[in-house]
Amino acid sequence: MNCLITAKGLTKNYGRFRAVDHVNFQIAPGRVVGLVGPNGAGKSTTLKAILGLIKYRGELEVFGRNPRIDRAEIMHDMSYISDVASLPEWIRVDQLLELMESTHPSYDLSKSLNFLARTEIRKSQRVKQLSKGMKTQLHLAIVMGINARMLVLDEPTLGLDIIYRTEFYDQLMNEYFDHQRSILITTHQIEEIEHILTDIMIIDKGKIVINMPIDDIGIHFTQLKTAKESAEQARKLNPVFEKDLLDQAVMIFEDIDVERLKEFGEVSTPHLAELFVAAIKGTHHG
Repeated sequence: MNCLITAKGLTKNYGRFRAVDHVNFQIAPGRVVGLVGPNGAGKSTTLKAILGLIKYRGELEVFGRNPRIDRAEIMHDMSYISDVASLPEWIRVDQLLELMESTHPSYDLSKSLNFLARTEIRKSQRVKQLSKGMKTQLHLAIVMGINARMLVLDEPTLGLDIIYRTEFYDQLMNEYFDHQRSILITTHQIEEIEHILTDIMIIDKGKIVINMPIDDIGIHFTQLKTAKESAEQARKLNPVFEKDLLDQAVMIFEDIDVERLKEFGEVSTPHLAELFVAAIKGTHHG
């Protein structure tokens, strides 16, 4: 199966600062990929390279094209939602939809209208009259009308309350996603997207430290909760991360025989948020 995005040795420097450091990854059709990392880790720079907005070193193909040379063609098949308010404040909703219909070759107005009919957004309203949550819904309505092969979401629910955030991801998965399309999401709200992801890429200081399907986390990583008196023996098995939890120690191990851990306490597969902390603060380096 042809990948939608392939990066090999992708590197970007801003002066002496290396924002992205020789990263390699692929995104296939039908995947929901979370690109997560702390502030300044390289998430936004990676997205800008994919969108053809910056120069870079290394190899990068998006839909088999070079995003620096073929950006216009690539954007016909890609939709992008950022946390930055990018819609013009003065425009009316109906004018914005008409503009999309007249300028985007694969836009289906009826799909956007069907989506908006289930919201409180009126076509006569101007963007400046909409709340942040309604603007995000409007963004999503436009995306619904574009027959894109990939959707890139950069902190799409930043600043929204939990109801809007939950509805956003539910609508995204129920009405947009299918097995020919892929979604790439960057977010700080890891817990909110864990249930929809098929793949996780954790980036830190410009390097991807974990890159795997969600289903493989339980194969490679094991969490142990053990009493403090057993912790010293468990520690000899070299956890990649450890923290204290009341009267217990919580450890995460990589590629270890789970049976060896069971004698020390309760074993489980770490949640994505726990794995994220282990990757950033622990000894794991990919």
